[in-house]
Amino acid sequence: MKPSCDVSFTPGDKGRGLVWLLLNGERREVADGLYLAHLIDTLGLAPERIAIELNQTVVRRAEWAAKELKESDRIEIVHFVGGGGITLPISNCRFSSEPWL
Repeated sequence: MKPSCDVSFTPGDKGRGLVWLLLNGERREVADGLYLAHLIDTLGLAPERIAIELNQTVVRRAEWAAKELKESDRIEIVHFVGGGGITLPISNCRFSSEPWL
């Protein structure tokens, strides 16, 4: 499930205006001086159920409060969802006589 990104952000501590970033592939404007932890809180996401990649680097939860977002940052947020594997109908499967290597 993709987080809802239609959120009005309040200015960060520095209050210097707005910067843009890509959040799960969508361009968003956020307050300059906003930290990753505040972004997650503002989006209403459960920290224990997500993983975050900032500019193609996974960010540990303990580092979220120290990561200030900058102009053109690329953020990917992934939700962990419980449950089993994917079940496909047999008609979607292709079988081969070739051995599995």
